[in-house]
Amino acid sequence: MRKQFARVVLWLFLLGGPAVYAQSGMTDSQVIEYVQQALQQGKDQQTIAMELLSKGATQEQLLRLKSQYSGAATSGSSSSQAGEGGAVQDTGTRARKTTVANATDGEAALEGANTDEMKETMKKRQELKVSTASENGVFGRNIFNIDKLTFQPNLNMATPENYRLGPGDEVIVDVWGASQNTMRLEVSPDGYVNIANLGPVYLNNMTIKDARQLLKQELGKIYADSANNIQVTLGNIRTIQVNVMGEVRAPGTYALSSLSTVFHALYASGGVSDIGSLRNVQVARGGKTIARLDVYEYIMKGQIQDDIRLQDGDVVIVPTYDELVKITGKVKRPMFYEMKNGESAATLLKYAGGFSSDAYKKSIRVLRKDGKEFSVKTVDDMHYSAFKLIDGDVVTVDSILNRFNNRLEVKGAVYHPGVFELSGSLNTVRQLVEKADGLLGDAFTGRAVLYRERENLTKEVLPVDIEGILKGTSPDIALQKNDILYIPSIHDLQDMGKVTISGEVNKPGSYTYADHMSLEDLVITAGGLKESASLVRVDVSRRIRDPKGTTEPDMIGQNFSFGLKDGFVVDGEAGFELQPYDQVFVRRSPSYTEQVNVTVDGEVLYRGEYTLSTKSERLSSLIQRAGGVSRYAYVRGAKLRRVANEEELRRMEDVVKMVRREIGETLATSLGLKVDSTFTVGIDLEAALANPGGDADLVLREGDVLTVPEYNNTVKVNGAVMMPNTVSYAKGKSVKYYLSQAGGYSANAKKSQRFIIYMNGQVAEVKGSGKKQIEPGCEIVVPNKTKKFNFATVVSNATSFASLATMLASLATMMK
Repeated sequence: MRKQFARVVLWLFLLGGPAVYAQSGMTDSQVIEYVQQALQQGKDQQTIAMELLSKGATQEQLLRLKSQYSGAATSGSSSSQAGEGGAVQDTGTRARKTTVANATDGEAALEGANTDEMKETMKKRQELKVSTASENGVFGRNIFNIDKLTFQPNLNMATPENYRLGPGDEVIVDVWGASQNTMRLEVSPDGYVNIANLGPVYLNNMTIKDARQLLKQELGKIYADSANNIQVTLGNIRTIQVNVMGEVRAPGTYALSSLSTVFHALYASGGVSDIGSLRNVQVARGGKTIARLDVYEYIMKGQIQDDIRLQDGDVVIVPTYDELVKITGKVKRPMFYEMKNGESAATLLKYAGGFSSDAYKKSIRVLRKDGKEFSVKTVDDMHYSAFKLIDGDVVTVDSILNRFNNRLEVKGAVYHPGVFELSGSLNTVRQLVEKADGLLGDAFTGRAVLYRERENLTKEVLPVDIEGILKGTSPDIALQKNDILYIPSIHDLQDMGKVTISGEVNKPGSYTYADHMSLEDLVITAGGLKESASLVRVDVSRRIRDPKGTTEPDMIGQNFSFGLKDGFVVDGEAGFELQPYDQVFVRRSPSYTEQVNVTVDGEVLYRGEYTLSTKSERLSSLIQRAGGVSRYAYVRGAKLRRVANEEELRRMEDVVKMVRREIGETLATSLGLKVDSTFTVGIDLEAALANPGGDADLVLREGDVLTVPEYNNTVKVNGAVMMPNTVSYAKGKSVKYYLSQAGGYSANAKKSQRFIIYMNGQVAEVKGSGKKQIEPGCEIVVPNKTKKFNFATVVSNATSFASLATMLASLATMMK
């Protein structure tokens, strides 16, 4: 009792601080409570571990609790030493000190979950779940491997009257009335219970009913008053030892509840093995077989009367199966089934759930091994109950034919086309048309087509005079199975085509042709004319069609031109009607022009957008309309930003591809090499203002942005120099002077190919000393030495005044 008390206290300590882990089907507290109850029932380590795993506990959780358990023992030992000098107020701490000495049993129970045998059993349990879910699984074999079907006895139910007491069972005796007393009596290993003032009473192997009568009789000697009432019930039940042998996945000795049945014993042992039998499970008691269980009776009918309650020392034996038969094809549950000797094909079909809806039920095919070779047997439906199956048979149920025995179909110009039944009241063409609610208005009644299937499954076509049949002037035609009647529409026989309209209309596209469709009709259907449409030029093109022609024509198309007013034809062929496949082109008026805007920014009096007055308006005109430049303007540094048109974008894309090939995709990507929609045009605004209309006075176009900067009195030095720098502009100084301000040339400088980039986007090669070439705001670039033109160097040197888009545009211009 002291050991049991210490064990309970330890589990109560563990209950104080467990966390719930999401990956487990049981909380820590549930695991601990279950272990506590199992220990009280006398279950061994393997049984406890397997039952925990089957209920959803994980190996990691059990190992963690085992480690926590061990830590509790260690900490309890040390705390007991420390506690000698001070009071320990925490109840859990006192409990830990009390239970250290008796922690071994609980720790060992958790330890058992990590054995190789248990791992293998659980692995096989999972594999069996997968295998039995397919056609290659054996029906019913996974019933003892399902976590939620444990067959565990209900310990809270009333004790059965035929339950036989044994050592370890607890009997509760309640006395009330004249006397009040409650006694909890445990049956000793010798089979006795010891009652105070009465002595031992032998209860071993008595049913609970007989034990109740005996105890009332014996207690009546003590409580003789007739006012006393005595009630005898069963408390804690004992644990029994059961051997599970034969073809199970984990044979051995199991400690089970005394209320456990054969099914629970099979579950505890991991279920039957791959060659184990579900149809002949045996229970031996005292050397004699007392029961034989057929698990299929439980699965199919729910019969559990054979699932007897086990007793201490019982042996559950699972022999090998007698017959294993497979059924495939059109049954509801195709898979392997275990059969008893002498069971028929009809029984197998019952086990398989019967035929599926598309099964051929007249016969089945059996593939059999006769000891020497394979043989095939065809079993007719009248012999299903008489045909006996043997081990290794493979039964196949075929599908019905993919054809109909009474199918008719009508297609085409009827109100309700579809499939109909060939019957006594529907077996002619006239009846079929009437069944489809008659002909549509566009039906072509001159001739229909009847597709008929011959006996050899080939097709033939029969002409049908629908008009004559419906009027009674032609004989009706008898129908056969699988006949298909097709009644065409006049639209099916005519190529009506479409008409197309494009150009300056609101909804260009293709439209369905209709008889007598005019040009005005099509224009209205297309949403009317746009504001930009020309009213004096609408063209129509037409195909050349001559069904009776025998020579190739000289003309390949006809063209017509029309003038419109308010959407109506006023100039052209009167009464002109469109034909299928006509194409209509509504031209854009040459006198229609949308506003073309440019922008001027920087040091001018009136910045902003301006609309060009003429297509030939130039830089000087724009500056004049903007009020001229301010006194702070640096006219020579003005630059023009231009939006690239489609042709320029295409050429720049070609340049980018060339550069990517030259420097490689990786470097080009790191440099951000891509086509920009705008680029800088090198201009000389000073020359343009001095000579309006001259060559320097560029013609503007839509989207241009002219920027006039402030005066910038610096010069930037970049490229292959010792220290790139920006220095003050000094009039009359040479290029060498500015290079010296950057530390001079670097070791890999290519001195002969120096160039200057000006603020306006122009680029010039340095000639001589370059004194006359240096201007405020410019940039001097010294390229690196390379065996060939290095695009990467050029790109890295393209800074504030020369963008990548400008370089690409310049290269594209050279490639033009």
